[in-house]
Formats: sequence, structure tokens, C-alpha cells
Amino acid sequence: MIFSTIPALLLGILAVNAALTYKGVDWSSVTVEEKAGVKYKDVNGNAQALERILVDSGVNTVRQRVWVNPSGGNYNLAYNLAIAKRAKAVGLGVYVDLHYSDTWADPAHQAIPSGWPTGIDDLSWKVYNYTLDLSNQFQDAGVQPTIISIGNEITAGLLWPTGRTSSWGNVARLLHSASAGIKDSRLNPKPKIMIHLDNGWNWATQNNWYTNVLKQGTLVSSDFDMIGVSFYPFYSSSATLSALKSSLTNLANGWGKELVVAETDWPVSCPAAKNAFPSDARTIPYSAAGQSTWMTNVANVVAGVKGGVGLFYWEPAWIHNANLGSSCADNCMFSQSGQALSSMSVFRQI
Repeated sequence: MIFSTIPALLLGILAVNAALTYKGVDWSSVTVEEKAGVKYKDVNGNAQALERILVDSGVNTVRQRVWVNPSGGNYNLAYNLAIAKRAKAVGLGVYVDLHYSDTWADPAHQAIPSGWPTGIDDLSWKVYNYTLDLSNQFQDAGVQPTIISIGNEITAGLLWPTGRTSSWGNVARLLHSASAGIKDSRLNPKPKIMIHLDNGWNWATQNNWYTNVLKQGTLVSSDFDMIGVSFYPFYSSSATLSALKSSLTNLANGWGKELVVAETDWPVSCPAAKNAFPSDARTIPYSAAGQSTWMTNVANVVAGVKGGVGLFYWEPAWIHNANLGSSCADNCMFSQSGQALSSMSVFRQI
């Protein structure tokens, strides 16, 4: 055999680097940026559509957030169907991130969309029908998402106040309804259904959440296929790679789901970080090279865990919001002129 001449160690390295099924970025703001006049360019300075740059850089899936009825229309269903068609046209998979809100949904914000009911019976029914209709509209548009996340960073619940984690029974019912909407839709093939929390490095948080929501009996294991986590280096010095590996390993052993780091990024500029970086990341430079190192390190953790299948960089091309919600000045993989940095090529390696 040809492989008999390759050292076992090298085979192990190749196996890790080839293990991730989903290598992606969140590109939700592409149309917002284009309307603002941004013209994206590849690493050589050639003008190209962002989706083409992503494909040529090794990205195979794009993540995009959906808001229900946002002011101005950005990130609503019509917005997302349009960019999903662009993604599919160049061969990219689409990962739909449902926020179940008119605006940002995250650990500090999970507002019920305007006009939606608040009682758990009616709200569960609304979630089911909204998710069913959205799924059918993707099918009718000719786009079959590979992943749909039923909520975004729902560590403290979703659709507040009804679905706060102070009412685990409500959280379970809402998620079961969301899953049923996808399963009952015309989508063919059906996507993987994800539940997504933040602080993926924190096993205590993950364990408490899944233990409590699943013991309600309403949300069952077959309702979802994937566990997604956010993993950022600049919010807590405890967010070490070793903590992430331990947490993901425990999640895999406890619930047997596919595992995805659904959000991460690394700065090219961070002159005034609010928090200390994790100890195992402090030697990584704030640069494009540092972004490549960070992504490689995280990818190796994910690929080395049973069920670890994917890694997504959050909004690398949103150059008009370059800090990406962090205390670092710039976490993008594109320059302010819209040119791809050398770090974009890391997706060919992970």
C-alpha cells in the first residue's frame, strides 16, 4: 500500500486535519456591507463576490441568522433566502440560525417577536407554525439547509419571559415545537437540528442545561442532532482550549450528539482587552497569522473529540463592525478595504 510508507504520526495529523465536515463562517451581514459600498477582494486584491472568495478559501458552509420582523428588514426571511440562493449557487452549504426574535438573541437578550403570543400554549403553537413555514419557504426557494439551529445562544432560555430557564418545562416545549416544525416541513433532505449555547468551555453550564431541559420529558433526544457552542477567547480567562476539550468530551459522552463550535473569532488588533485572555492563548499574536493559529488549535480540539464535526468563524467580513461585539478593535478576516487576509486560507487546512 502507498500509505505504508507514511509514518503513523503523520497519518494521525492528516486524520485530524481532514476530520471536520463543516468548515464555515457566518456571513449574515454580506448584503448590509455591499449596500454600504463594500467591494470584497481576494488575498491578491482581485474583486470577487464574497461567496466566491469563501469557496476558494476552503469554506464549505455559511451560517446566517434569521430575525422574525426586524426594523428595516435586514436579516429577515426574505433577506436570508436571497443570500442562501447565492451560497447554493457556488456550492456552499447553508446553516440557518433562528433567533426567534426581531433582533439579537443571545445570553442577555431573547425577546419574543412583536405580535407573538406570550402564553406557553399559544407561543409553542406559533413557534411550530413559524418554523414550519420558514422551512417550507427554503424548500420552495430551492435551498435545503444542511443545519438549522433552533435558537441562538439560549443558555438562559429563549422567547423571554415565557421561555426563561426559570421555567424549564416551557423551554422544553418551545424547543420541541421548533424541532417538530422542521421535521413536519417539506424540506428534503431534512437538515441537522442544532441546539446552541454559549461558553462551550464551561462543562458545568452545559451539563446543568441539558440535564434540566431533557428531564422535563417534552424535549427528547431525537428532537435534535447537534450540540453547538460558542467559544471566544476574550470574555473569560477560563476559556482555555483544554477546558473546551473537556467540556466537548463530556457532552459527547453524555448525549452522543454531533458537536460544532458554532461561533469563534480572534483579533488582528486588541489594544485594550477588557479581560485577560486564556493562559494557553496568550502567546498567539493579534494578527492574521494569529487567526490561523487560533482556528487551527480550535479545529484540532473539535476534530479530536468523538462527534466533533464543525467549526464556524463569526462574521469575518463584517468590516463596518470590526470589533464583532468584543473589547478587541478588529476581529475580521478582511481588511477595512474589503481585501481578504491571509488567514482566510486556514479553512483549507482544518
